[in-house]
Amino acid sequence: MLILRIGLWMFSAGVMVLGASAVSGQAYPNKPIRIVTNAAGGGADFVARLIAQGLTDNFPQPVVVDNRGGSGLIPGEMVSKAPPDGYTLILAAVSFWVRPLLQSAPYDPVKDFAPISMVGRSPLVLVVHPSLPVKSVKELIALAKARPGALNYATGGTGSSPHIAVALFAAMAGIKIVHVPYKGGGPALIDLLSGQVQMTIDGSQLVPHIKSGKLRALAVTTLQPTALFPDLPPVAAAGVPGYESAGIYGVLAPAKTPATLIKRLNEEIVRAIHQADVKERFISVGVEVVGSSPEELGAKLKSEIPRWSKVIKDASIRAD
Repeated sequence: MLILRIGLWMFSAGVMVLGASAVSGQAYPNKPIRIVTNAAGGGADFVARLIAQGLTDNFPQPVVVDNRGGSGLIPGEMVSKAPPDGYTLILAAVSFWVRPLLQSAPYDPVKDFAPISMVGRSPLVLVVHPSLPVKSVKELIALAKARPGALNYATGGTGSSPHIAVALFAAMAGIKIVHVPYKGGGPALIDLLSGQVQMTIDGSQLVPHIKSGKLRALAVTTLQPTALFPDLPPVAAAGVPGYESAGIYGVLAPAKTPATLIKRLNEEIVRAIHQADVKERFISVGVEVVGSSPEELGAKLKSEIPRWSKVIKDASIRAD
């Protein structure tokens, strides 16, 4: 009888240890992890795949990228409704918290998610067609003020990150310029290169055309100079004090995901993106590696949402 009791006690203790192990995250992961993001081929997709590869190299289970196209709200909706068990994550770009400011959304970017890490920051570049007789931000502003409503700018669509970035620039500079929205960044770039439109603010896809002289770069949109564009001043230092509009990539989990899993994922993601070869690949597409704490990403979200909400309201921007 005594032996039986000892056996039952040892079994119970073993179950308790296993349970504690699972809660603390030590048994995690024991099945594939999914990173949900936007449609394949964009910046968010590239960043998600770099993270997935880095995690797969160190986890006993594969990490896969699940691309979802459509309105831009689908990844957020999927992950907000997923079990908070660390197996469904989202790689979010700016549209993750901007789209809900433009239209009714099935998720709240703050309440429905647990931040894990800001993984990267992508400086945007203010460019003009070389036919425009300006070589600095101050000259561009002066020309726009002398010819209100005569200058136009191209973006990949109403409510896109470039649209909001230029709207903020125009508001802070006190100028009136005309938005020409296209169905995607490709067509917008084609007309910009041909001179049918005169300027834009956008990301790394502009770099080859800046280097070839087909576009003239005036400034970057980060508050501080960036090593990605060492020859360009920030817009804030070149004529519009306080201006900032950089692309941000962050990883989040569903709300109520255990803190132990958030901590484990944060540590693994930060480790993965700071590997030399991974950092190089980030830089090759115009993304600076960050690797923040969960708290820093959460604070960034809470500060960005009201800032962009004001820009959208003041410029009367509506979703397509």
